[in-house]
Amino acid sequence: MESIWTPEIPGKAFEEFLAQNLGAAQSQKNWEPGDGPLPSLYLSHGAPPVFDDREWMDDFFRWAQSFPKPRAILIVSAHWESAPLALSTPHGRAGLVYDFGGFADVYYTMRYDTPDAFDLAAKIAALMPESEPVHQSNSRGLDHGAWVPLKVMYPLGDVPVMQMSMPTHDPEKLLELGRRLKPLRDEGVLVIGSGFMVHGLRHATHEMLFFNKIPAWSQEFDAWADEALKRGDIDTLANYKTTAPGMPYAHPTVEHFTPLFVALGAASSPDAKITTAINGYRFGFSRRSIEVA
Repeated sequence: MESIWTPEIPGKAFEEFLAQNLGAAQSQKNWEPGDGPLPSLYLSHGAPPVFDDREWMDDFFRWAQSFPKPRAILIVSAHWESAPLALSTPHGRAGLVYDFGGFADVYYTMRYDTPDAFDLAAKIAALMPESEPVHQSNSRGLDHGAWVPLKVMYPLGDVPVMQMSMPTHDPEKLLELGRRLKPLRDEGVLVIGSGFMVHGLRHATHEMLFFNKIPAWSQEFDAWADEALKRGDIDTLANYKTTAPGMPYAHPTVEHFTPLFVALGAASSPDAKITTAINGYRFGFSRRSIEVA
């Protein structure tokens, strides 16, 4: 039985997606100062199967089309845990990080060439305190937590992109990092935390991965997060290890949840509006993705 794990022609759905949506991508309005600050986002990024999942691609693309095209993108991914704080190379045509295994060859030849991001790198460095300077990598490209969703959201590859490492999993420190990044939103920079609302891969079963059977711990964690986000209850979210149902199954390791706090920290105010842009399940995991204005 064909599924997004076993497509007859890997990547064909992505090619069809491009053919139908490049026109809309080309006509998207560019951000201008009069548009006000862009939102910050937390998205559930998926992996190569996204390119064989038309619903997921359509969800990402519609979301990106719902606000002006950013002047630049700063993304923090679950797949780059590194301290002290570091930035990927500002050279937009650097190679990607293919940090996954067992997929079709086509995914290891994909590229996401974007304009150089030297200006964004300088702006980010200027926002960091002298006691915590940011390291600039000359070689590290984007990992799949960054390039997979962005290749769908902005398929023209015409927006400069930088990835920032996640130097800690402490919610308070990540919230503070997001607050430092908040001024970028006023300059047309889209700030993204990239993870997965539920990522219990260690506990996944065949029925989950291939038939999207949703375990109770995935549903319970997602419902808890949804309610806390609707209330804007950052304290409850920050105490997820002790307050969230479904733990530790929903997140045996926490790197796919904690990018949320960067997005929340970059909010416009403590009572910022938080809305769900994408929901539903893949592989039995919640793929809830949110927008913070």
